[in-house]
Parts: sequence; C-alpha cells; structure tokens
Amino acid sequence: MVWTEHLALIYLLVEWSIRLIMLVIVPLRRPPEAARSWLLLVFFLPVPALVLYRLIGRSRFPAWRQQRFAEAATLRRRVATSLPRPEGAATAITELAERLGEFPVTGASGLTLMSDYELSIDNLAADIDAAEASVHLLTYIFADDATGQKVAAALGRAVRRGVDARVLIDAVGSRPWKRGTLALLAAEGVPCKLALPVRWWTTVRRARADLRNHRKIAVIDGRLAYVGSQNIVDRNFRRRVVNDELVARVEGPVAAAVAAVFASDWYLETRETLPVLPMPAAATAPVQVMPSGPDYGVPGFERLLVALIHAAETQVTLVSPYLIPDEALLAALQTAAYRGVTIDLVVSRVVDQQLIRLAQRSFYDELMSMGVRIHRYRSHLLHAKHVSIDGRIGVIGSGNADLRSFMLNAEISMLLYEPEHVANLIAQQAQCMALSDRLDLLQWRRRPMAMRLAENLARLVGPLL
Repeated sequence: MVWTEHLALIYLLVEWSIRLIMLVIVPLRRPPEAARSWLLLVFFLPVPALVLYRLIGRSRFPAWRQQRFAEAATLRRRVATSLPRPEGAATAITELAERLGEFPVTGASGLTLMSDYELSIDNLAADIDAAEASVHLLTYIFADDATGQKVAAALGRAVRRGVDARVLIDAVGSRPWKRGTLALLAAEGVPCKLALPVRWWTTVRRARADLRNHRKIAVIDGRLAYVGSQNIVDRNFRRRVVNDELVARVEGPVAAAVAAVFASDWYLETRETLPVLPMPAAATAPVQVMPSGPDYGVPGFERLLVALIHAAETQVTLVSPYLIPDEALLAALQTAAYRGVTIDLVVSRVVDQQLIRLAQRSFYDELMSMGVRIHRYRSHLLHAKHVSIDGRIGVIGSGNADLRSFMLNAEISMLLYEPEHVANLIAQQAQCMALSDRLDLLQWRRRPMAMRLAENLARLVGPLL
C-alpha cells in the first residue's frame, strides 16, 4: 500500500515536472497558436505529450544538416549573383523574396501555365526527350504507375543518349511506391536518391521525422524548368479522388535558379556537388524563384504571403487545397478586408485528409465574417496552389496556406511580375471559381452542432499537424 502511494506520488511529481519544463521550452521559436496547442496537450496528458513532442515537436534540423546546408550556400550564391536582373524590376516584394529565398528577380523568355494533367506530363516527357546535357527532377511523389513509367522511360532514353539524369524523391511522400519506383528507375539506369530518409535513429538525430521535401520541380539543361503542384503519379491515384493541378513551364535565366535549388537539395542528401551549367540568355520578363523550408530558419512562404496581402490594394485571390492559417495570415486577411480589398479564397470541397478538412472548415465562419469570399471547388481535389495580388503579382508553386508548408516542408514558389503572366494566372483562377460554389455565411452557420464540435477539436490539433 505504501509502495503504491509512493509510485502515485512519483508519477504526480513527474507529470508536474513535465508541465513546468514544457512551459518554458514549448513557447521558444514557435507560433503562438502552436504553443497553445502543445501546452494544452501537456496540461492534460503530460507524459504522452512529452513522447509526442520528442517525435514531432521541433521543426529544426540537427547541426550536421545545418552545416551541410551552409556548405551548399556557395553554389546558391554563385548562381544568384550571376543571374541577370531586368531593369526597373526591383520592388519591396522582390527584395523581401530575395532575402527569404536568396535568389533575386531575374528574367524569363517564355512561361506557360498548364492545368491539363496529362498534357503537362506529356510535355515534360517531350522536353526530357529533347534534353542535351542534363535532366534533374525533384518531386514529393514519384509512383511506378502509368504516369511514372512514362516519365521514367523518357529519363531512360535520355541516359542512353549520354544525358546526366538524376531524380530526387521524398522518402515519405513516395513511400507507398518507393520499392517499385526505385526498381523502375534503376532498370532505366537513372540515379535516384531519397530526400530525408526516415530510419529509427534519424528521429533522434533530426528531432522529427515529418520534415519533408514537398517541392515539385524539373530542370532540363539548366535552361527550362517546371514548377508547380503536380507530382509524378496518376491523376486518380487516390480512390474516388481526382487531382486538378497547375504547373508553370518556364525558360530563361530563372531556370538556372531552379537548377540551383535542385543542386542544393541533391548536395544535402549526397554531398555531391553538381556542375553549374552555362547561364541561359538574358530575358526581360521579370520572374523570381523563392525556395523556403526549415533549412532557411524562417517560415519564408508565410512571410511572403502575409507581406503580399498587406501590400494588396484591390484584390487578393488565394487558391489552396489545405487552408489552416496562422494568426499572422488571419490578421493580414482581416486587415486587407477592412481596407476594402476584395478577397477570394478557393478551397477544395473534395478532400483526401479528413482531419485537415475539419480543421480548415473551422476557419470559414471567421473568414466570411471578415468579408472574405470562400469558393469550394466542386468535382475534383483542387491540388493547385497559387495567389494573385491586384493583377500585378502572381505566385505559383508547391506551398499550401497551412502551418505544414509554412514551418515543416521544403517548398518552392515562383513569383510572376510580367502583366501577361499574371493575367494568365488570373484566368486560371477565374476558371477555378467558375467550377466552385460560393459559401453563404448564414447557410454555413446552420450546419449541425456535432460538425462544429468536430471542426473545433480539429482546429485545436491543427498546429500540431
């Protein structure tokens, strides 16, 4: 009996020790909403919270990877300083994006936006077939299905022509197909590496195993690049869910910046330095590449998005399948709405992750009360991610408007400043809204109480995702 009482006292002391220690540790370098969620969990379940925090609580890489990222900075700086800068293109936004992602505004000689899923894959395969020197491809998902086989076959043909072809795939994103994809690419003679491989001992070394490389890029000969939301996988790879995407195919010096992002990521996984190809000819259409992620130490995509919304004067259109805003983004949207800016958010009615769906639904009432218009894309999973501001700035890339893309994922964004390019992006957004249903605030508030409760509970754990 006495021994049992001693155990109970020891457990109680352990729980309160955890609570007090975590009260100091958790708020450090963490957004307030994430800190609140962690502290709430710690208060009610201190021991499980400590275990969970050890697994997924810290969004920083270990010292060895930080050192490796610093070593790769030499390559990134070399490319950044050699990029031609269009005259008169520098603004406060271009300077912010350069400070966040290291690359200045530069030029593009051609940019095409592709929303046709199969056509973008066919164009990628055709561009690989036309490659003369190198093909470098980085993607979150590379499956061994029909789409993956088509791209792998093109890569294999390039290797047999003597082209330097390399593939980098995220270890978690591609996990369901990893064995088959690695075998497929090996059979074609294509070197393939896993980004951020997860092993039991790396959890100890890296603090959390769900820091992922979510970028989707391809670079051909250092002169042509693909940037967007589309993975190398069949459009309907999820049961009963069909993906709609948007991809930018761009030529010119900006492709060299995308190539430098790939080379940096390749070095992080292999310590192999790739040669820098000759810079493509200068072009006048201003475009800028901005990588972001835990390696950079700041939530770059979030900072960019918030700054863009604060700079908006008339219109903000944001397309994102996963929308879990932090306090800074919510405040920026509210302030812009109060200034009279028209704000359209396009989200997907079809979802593939139920917890995230519930968490993002919890923000709809608050957003619509601010005057934000919410459009739910009807038939497919709108997996595209893009933003337009006042018809003068556009952003397309891999980042979602959620805490995962802000804090945990390596992402890439392409900023468009050329009026024609931005107009083409706005046309894509108008098409998305035409295929969506706009939510009505009063009708939304009539949803069942049980649904509201589920949404609010999901919102509590949203910052932990």
